[in-house]
Amino acid sequence: MKPVFRFALCCLLFFPLHLRAEEFITLASTTSTENSGLYDFLLPKFTEDTGLEVRVVAVGTGQAIKIAENGDADLLLVHHRPSEDAFVEAGYGIERRDVMYNDYVLIGPKANPAGVTPDLTVSEAFQKIAASGASFVSRGDDSGTHKKELELWTLSGATPKSPWYLDVGRGMGAALNIAADLNSYILSDRATWISFNNKRDLALVLDGDPPLFNPYGVILVNPARHAHVKTDQARVFAEWLTSPIGQSLISQYRVNGEQLFFPDGN
Repeated sequence: MKPVFRFALCCLLFFPLHLRAEEFITLASTTSTENSGLYDFLLPKFTEDTGLEVRVVAVGTGQAIKIAENGDADLLLVHHRPSEDAFVEAGYGIERRDVMYNDYVLIGPKANPAGVTPDLTVSEAFQKIAASGASFVSRGDDSGTHKKELELWTLSGATPKSPWYLDVGRGMGAALNIAADLNSYILSDRATWISFNNKRDLALVLDGDPPLFNPYGVILVNPARHAHVKTDQARVFAEWLTSPIGQSLISQYRVNGEQLFFPDGN
């Protein structure tokens, strides 16, 4: 166990048990961690260890950051490093920690009308989709996945445009359902894709390219900005996530026998 986590946990254990049972913290989080079932697996174990309840507000990364900026959460767990760094640099967050990672995957129709093959880079795949005019569904919701998708279009040099590019303004699960209905290409985080049960004629068509790397970080909301936030309790959760206990549990979590997240705590 990390020394800082041990200290924080010991401090928490001095709180009267009946008070700790009533304590909770609010976590503003990306949807992929909740939709994948990870929190259902992790949070009861954290509460058992500490007596603290974690109440999750699961939205897209952009919205989660706004919630934290407004002081409506005690800490933040998202997956878009440039936005995370900007949040800290603007004075809204402190003590960012790496938690885990997985990757993004390109999903498409099994018929593969754009001719995307596994040996391509993601830039080449996006170029082929644009050149073919094959349908592509974008979340369009300012989430971490949407931000990454826009970065990948810029990297590819191709321009997404209607009528083949569909900006749906929905979360990952809803966007995947639309892609399944329309037999479209879509960028997804791997965890949500593995957990998604309505794949129909969709399949994973490309993965493994370095730009598809998807790291997650946890950040405390800065009490200098919002004095009411529960910094000490939030720190206990952040330390627990990045401790050997939390990291081991993250590595153990699987859906259909597949590991969804890989520990990366420092």
